[in-house]
Amino acid sequence: MRRIAFLLLLAIAAAALAWLGSGRDDGPGGLVEARVDHVTDGDTLWLTGIGKVRLIGIDTPEVYGQTECYGRQASAFAKRLLPPSTPVRYRLGPEERDRYGRALAYVWLHDGRFLNRMLVSQGYATPLTIPPNVDYADRFVRAARAARRAGRGLWGIPGCAG
Repeated sequence: MRRIAFLLLLAIAAAALAWLGSGRDDGPGGLVEARVDHVTDGDTLWLTGIGKVRLIGIDTPEVYGQTECYGRQASAFAKRLLPPSTPVRYRLGPEERDRYGRALAYVWLHDGRFLNRMLVSQGYATPLTIPPNVDYADRFVRAARAARRAGRGLWGIPGCAG
């Protein structure tokens, strides 16, 4: 009986670790449904009903103006992940718009994966904390540390992440 309990506990722990590493986070209640119109770059997209959206708490390398290291890869990843008409859910931050008029949002894929954190955990983005939009800052920092340790994405290219 002890062996079965131990194996069950081990299976539960393995499932929890897999879930945590997947970028999955079903988010809070009260999320707004939308569809992707198009992706501008790794951290900027257009959603139906709200327009241009800047993902809160993260920063991907630039692809416009002077292209930064790993910017093209981050942009391509976001475009592959979010083709036009992809359903998503979002929540605006306490500060709903930036100085450029973009909506500031946390975005979840329809399957529950947390886009903002996923970009960091895969090495396509670094944390960027700007109060008052700090709800998930600690998660983004932890995801970046894990990505850096694993050498994922921009962390795997010497000189790319600073």
